[in-house]
Amino acid sequence: MPPVSDPVLKVRDLHKSYGPNKVLAGVDLTAPRGHVVSLIGSSGSGKSTLLRCCNLLEDSQEGEVAFEGEQVRWTGHGAARRPADPRQVTRIRTNLSMVFQQFNLWAHMTILRNVTEAPIHVLKRPRDEAEAAARAYLDKVGIGDKADRYPAELSGGQQQRAAIARALAMEPRALLFDEPTSALDPELEQEVVRVIRSLADEGRTMILVTHDMDMARDCSDHVIFLHRGRIEEEGPPARVFDAPESVRLRGFLSAGAA
Repeated sequence: MPPVSDPVLKVRDLHKSYGPNKVLAGVDLTAPRGHVVSLIGSSGSGKSTLLRCCNLLEDSQEGEVAFEGEQVRWTGHGAARRPADPRQVTRIRTNLSMVFQQFNLWAHMTILRNVTEAPIHVLKRPRDEAEAAARAYLDKVGIGDKADRYPAELSGGQQQRAAIARALAMEPRALLFDEPTSALDPELEQEVVRVIRSLADEGRTMILVTHDMDMARDCSDHVIFLHRGRIEEEGPPARVFDAPESVRLRGFLSAGAA
């Protein structure tokens, strides 16, 4: 086991391009255990790409990624670089549960089955144990009474809360949120924000890509402002939001999240 002092996730000098388009240009990120890190910035700044590189859903071309002190092993170079050990990738992804903008629930399964599928088939949990845990997590996010419904029968906010329960059911070391409220109208958005704030209050390790500056301010221990694939400014939320040093960050905050 890694020392307790090791951060859950650490990336150093990360680079990512799509053809000639440089999306990340040497980004560092550390997610200490029990901390919430928020990524903010305009559309196209590299926030979601950075999150997907952290979870190895995207292959970076340069830089280091470490999960609880364990370095990801790579093969190849540049555009041909890939993780060298598929089992390591599976282990890391299993422990970094991701909540997407569009919920990604299976329409043909009940909410309970959506939450139990991965624990049963990936973690090899007994069905009765997985179902008991799933019901507890659905209660936790406030939709325990929807366990036997199908996704189409739920509102967008309820579907996103089901997606959060599904992520929690994997008992991950960290939760990664990719714009979890941007597809929701303001009323439903607040349902999800309340759940995320409660998870932050529990001391869960989380990385949030968000356009919600109030949530980033209230939930985060550390805020990173990305601009054109680079970290323009970062720090504690009070300083980033109340005393920004960068002209670009001041303009972004005054204009509202893009």
